[in-house]
Amino acid sequence: MWDRVWMFLRTLLIPSRLYQLPAIAGLVLLAWLVARLISPRLTGWLRSRENWPKWRLRLGLLVDRRLTLIVFTLLAWAVVLVMREVTLPFRSQLIALAATIAAAWVGIFFLARVIANRFLRRIVTWAAWVWVTLHLLALTEPAAAVLDTVALSVGDFRLSLLTVIKALAITGLMIAGARVISRAISGRLAQNDDISPTMRVLTAKLLQVGLFSLAVIVGLKAVGFDLTGLAVFSGAVGVGLGFGLQKVVSNLVSGVIILLDKSVKPGDVISLGETFGWIEELGARYVSVVTRDGKEYLIPNEDLVTGQVVNWSHTNNFVRLDLNFGTSYDDDPHEVSRIAIAAALSVKRVLAQRRPVCWVTGFGDSSVDYVLRFWIGDAEAGLTNVRGQVFLALWDAFREHGVSIPFPQREVRLLDRAAGADGGETPRAVATAGAEVVTGD
Repeated sequence: MWDRVWMFLRTLLIPSRLYQLPAIAGLVLLAWLVARLISPRLTGWLRSRENWPKWRLRLGLLVDRRLTLIVFTLLAWAVVLVMREVTLPFRSQLIALAATIAAAWVGIFFLARVIANRFLRRIVTWAAWVWVTLHLLALTEPAAAVLDTVALSVGDFRLSLLTVIKALAITGLMIAGARVISRAISGRLAQNDDISPTMRVLTAKLLQVGLFSLAVIVGLKAVGFDLTGLAVFSGAVGVGLGFGLQKVVSNLVSGVIILLDKSVKPGDVISLGETFGWIEELGARYVSVVTRDGKEYLIPNEDLVTGQVVNWSHTNNFVRLDLNFGTSYDDDPHEVSRIAIAAALSVKRVLAQRRPVCWVTGFGDSSVDYVLRFWIGDAEAGLTNVRGQVFLALWDAFREHGVSIPFPQREVRLLDRAAGADGGETPRAVATAGAEVVTGD
C-alpha cells in the first residue's frame, strides 16, 4: 500500500514536473479573479431574463455557483492543448490531470442535482468527488487498504470501515433504483382506470415495501454481510417495537384494512368530527384530508377504522341538501313550491336529473314553513356556497313573483296600572307590530 503511495509521490516530484504545480496554482488564482469579474455581470444578466423558464434560470445560478471551477477547467485545458503543440506531452501531464479532476467535479455537481434532498445530495456529491479524485490519481487501492485496516473484530465477525462504506454505497444505489422503479410503476397504475383507486394505492405501497426490502437485502449481501446472524436480533427488535410502537403498528395495519375494504379512497368527501373535506392521499400511517379553506388534516388511519366516518361519496357522488324557509299565509303554497323548485334548478350545480322537491312542513306562528330539497354531485366543491346560491335564487324568484317572507309577528298589550272600578287593571291600548315592544312605567 505505502509503496504505491511512495511511487505516486516520486512520480509527482520529478524535477521536470515540479514547475507544473506553480502553474496549476497560478491557473487557480487566475480562474478566481476571472470568476469574480464575470459573476456580477452574469447575475445581472440572469435577473433581466424574467421571461425565461425556471429551469434555465436555475441552470444559470448553478453555473454562477461553480464559476471558478468551470473557468479553471477551461483555462487548464487551453494551456494543455497549447503546451502539447509546442512541447512534449509529459510536460503538461499534471496540468491535464488537474483539468480532468476539475471537469469531473463540475460534471458530478450538475448530475447530483437530480437528488431532491439537499443533505443527501451534499453527501453524494462529496463522496463522488473523493472517489473520482482517488481514481484519477490511481490511489483507490491504497485508500481501500487504509480503510480496511480500521475494523472492529468480535470473534469471527469482522467489520471494517471499507465494508461499511461499500454497504452504504451499494445499498443507497439499490434503494435509489427501487425508488425510481416504484415511481414509474405507480405512475402507470395511476393511469389505469380498470383498477380501483384503493387497489392502486395498495399495490403501490406493497410494491414499494417489496422493492425497498429487496434493495436492502441485496445491498448487504453484495458486500458479504451474513444476514442469518441477524435473525435472532431482528426477532427481539420486532418484539420491542410491537410493545413500544403499538399506535404506529395499529395505524399501519388500519391503513392496509382501509385499502382492502375500500371504505374510503382518494377523492372521497368525508366528515369526521369537526373535519369536512376530501381525501387527498392515503398514507401508510395517516389519511390526508383537505378542507375547503385549504387546511390539510393528517388523520390517523386508526380513527377511520374505529370511529364513525360520514363518507359523502362512498357508493356515488350524489349529496342531498335541505333548505328551510317560510312565506306569508297570503301566498298560494302550490305556487310557492313551483317557484322554489324552478329557482333551485336555475343554479348550475343543482342536478336536474334528480329533480328538487319542495314540501310544506308546518303552519308556523308567522309563516307557512317549507323545506326545499335538491341534489348536487360535487360535494368537494363546497356545500355552503351552493346553499347560498340557491337562497339568492329563491330571493330573486320570490321578489319577481310577489311572494313575501313575513317577519315574526308579536302582539303586545299595554295595561293601565291604575286600579279600575272593580279593583283590576284596565287596558290602555292594544298594538301589533313586526317586532317585540318593550315598555316600562
